[in-house]
Amino acid sequence: MTEKPTLLILAAGMGSRYGGLKQIDKIGPSGEAIIDYSIYDAIRAGFGKVIMVIRKELENDFREFFGNKLDGKINLEYVYQELDNLPEGVSLPSGRVKPWGTAHAVLVAAASINEPFMAINADDFYGMEAYKAVAGHFATNHDPSRHCMVGYELRFTLSEFGTVSRGICEYSDDLMLKNIREVTNIERKSGKIGYEDPKHGWTILNGNTYVSMNAWGFYPGILKIFENGFAQFIKQAGTDPKAEYYIAKPLEEMMKKQWGTIRILQSDARWFGVTYRDDKISAGENIIKLIHSGLYPDNLWS
Repeated sequence: MTEKPTLLILAAGMGSRYGGLKQIDKIGPSGEAIIDYSIYDAIRAGFGKVIMVIRKELENDFREFFGNKLDGKINLEYVYQELDNLPEGVSLPSGRVKPWGTAHAVLVAAASINEPFMAINADDFYGMEAYKAVAGHFATNHDPSRHCMVGYELRFTLSEFGTVSRGICEYSDDLMLKNIREVTNIERKSGKIGYEDPKHGWTILNGNTYVSMNAWGFYPGILKIFENGFAQFIKQAGTDPKAEYYIAKPLEEMMKKQWGTIRILQSDARWFGVTYRDDKISAGENIIKLIHSGLYPDNLWS
């Protein structure tokens, strides 16, 4: 790979459980948001550009937050995830206010992407090793239909303050992804990790299994698969105001039709995030520990 990969940050979510604009909430000691650490780690791993997917109404907030602190360090471009950003001939269902989901967020950046890219959530801390692992995949892999995903063990991705939704991965012994199952309401109870299944009640999950935290390494050819899948999704979703086009959906189709594969990357990366407002304190404490261990400076951009 000669071209530098792009970091695509999905930052258009509404943050309903958090109760605010968590994407740029200040958590680090010098006013950094988690998103700052993601960009810092991507720069260190050799990424060449950042594309931020936001809602148009939040543009001023983001531009004010970033100001000129990235000038000379990496190029930053904004694209907008809007409800009316739809395939030709498709109209917006009345009453729809919720964004169309993570796969649609990737799609709205398609015109700006011509190189391998890593897609991440804005409010998740993935760890420096995650960016190195994806950059390493792009540097050594020569098959543009073989994409990748950074795997995180389920037990390290829970919140102390409520349930979480996770993409539970099914994979072969050589870590090729076979399926992703979206499971909601996962929590730890009496030392066990599980969820309430509508049919079977409390169902235990293996805490060592890999889950998707939306840390993906994609080649640009995948965008056509996302586009075709979104047109189908819109037809099927109809007027459901909450239907979302998740990244796992087009990937499922891709694997089924054997258009491409996804390798789960193992790394020492440790995740943390801010699903709930109360998560902010522990996230800040985690960052301080990483600073004290020498991984980050007190002030990222000074």
